[in-house]
Amino acid sequence: MDKVIHFEIPTDDVKRAQDFYKNIFGWKIVEVPGMDYYFVTTVEADQNMVPKEPGAINGGMLKRSVPGEQPIIVIQVTSIDEHLKKISNNGGKLILPKMAVGSFGFYARVADTEGNVIGLWETPHH
Repeated sequence: MDKVIHFEIPTDDVKRAQDFYKNIFGWKIVEVPGMDYYFVTTVEADQNMVPKEPGAINGGMLKRSVPGEQPIIVIQVTSIDEHLKKISNNGGKLILPKMAVGSFGFYARVADTEGNVIGLWETPHH
């Protein structure tokens, strides 16, 4: 069974959104060097941002790319390519093609049959 491992919060004003989530929930939010992206820590994690608490997830924050963009859940899959075929065969659509995220893994976005955007994450097998 594939599981939710991450979330992403799009923002119009990153500073304002950071202040909101820090002040309300006590989350730690830090900029990723060299990227227009921020790690959001909701629970203690190891050096790879993997939560130490079973069942918990951390996330990210980024500038909204299109008007109306909503938060996205990210699901860990063994193969993005295989899942893209399944998604297409079951009425879903590709939103963002598979891309490498440094040496961390691969990411893609799809829309389900209801128009909800979902992220897919594949960790490379070394």
